[in-house]
Amino acid sequence: MRVAIVGAGSLGTIIGALMNREGRPVDLVDTNQAHVNALNDLGARITGEMDLIVPVQALTPQQMNGTYDIVFLLSKQTANQAVLSHLLNHLHTDSIVCTLQNGIPEPSVAAVVGQDRTLGGAVGFGATWIGPGVSQLTTTADAVSRFAFEIGEMDGTMRPRLQIVQDYLACVGRTELLADLMGIRWSKVLMNATFSGMSAALGCTFGEVLDDPRALLCVAFLADETVSAAHAAGHRMAPMQGEDFEQFALPSPADVQTVLPLIRTIWSQHRQLRASMLQDLEKGRDTEIDYINGIVCSTGREHGVPTPFNDRVVELVTEAQTARALPNFSNIARFDDLLSPYQSMMGNNG
Repeated sequence: MRVAIVGAGSLGTIIGALMNREGRPVDLVDTNQAHVNALNDLGARITGEMDLIVPVQALTPQQMNGTYDIVFLLSKQTANQAVLSHLLNHLHTDSIVCTLQNGIPEPSVAAVVGQDRTLGGAVGFGATWIGPGVSQLTTTADAVSRFAFEIGEMDGTMRPRLQIVQDYLACVGRTELLADLMGIRWSKVLMNATFSGMSAALGCTFGEVLDDPRALLCVAFLADETVSAAHAAGHRMAPMQGEDFEQFALPSPADVQTVLPLIRTIWSQHRQLRASMLQDLEKGRDTEIDYINGIVCSTGREHGVPTPFNDRVVELVTEAQTARALPNFSNIARFDDLLSPYQSMMGNNG
């Protein structure tokens, strides 16, 4: 079976390395020639919560040949049109394209490769690209082993091909098969819109967000807005990281304190993580903000659901992206007008 990871950046490098280590060879495909060279010459190195070097085969998109049975899509959604158009040349009738991208990418992927070849899923861990051939795992190894992936079909049918994909992803960690793909997609949007959004907007790690009273309240309101948008679109939040994400819906803003322990429980194991959007800003690249917090905002507008905290995150990240500048934690003051009605909670959210 021929298998490729397209977009072998921070996450793709780790996933490909662990698949190869478990005896399931996969091609790691990336546009960064220096990265490809290092992977081939030195192997894929995982640092941080793991310490591994695994021999792998890497290539650029131009070096791809023939067709693949499974393609794991980990490139940025911003590049989907170019990536998918190229990928069509390397798919056969029964190929499987499993998108593990951020946001809700399945409809756009299926529009190009066909729904009959499209699966989707959420990644439950984070990583930072350190340099050519090196990726840092920033989620605890225990969390990866327990909550690595959740995958499903767009129409919810449990087809045998899901088991084939599961067998590959299980080389990394536990991979759950789900009938409600959109439920898990919205839960992953919540994961990203909250801490990834704030990490990118403030130029910091997830741990720094956790440790700041104002930032933590912002996370709670970002999560509540995400649940409200999902509900308005007809979706319930699927359980993720072993927790019921429906709990993030606030009966009223005054109940915000009730979700803070849940936030700490889920995200404390990701303290070292810096959002991939922040990593993009550091490299002078466009981010996926429109596909993460932006999907919450657009869905909210479509259904008349206010999303002021997500709107502010989009505003801050877009400003930094346009200016090719790095945000910093002083941006927390840009949330003061939104937080002012909850000022009494600032010093009492422990």
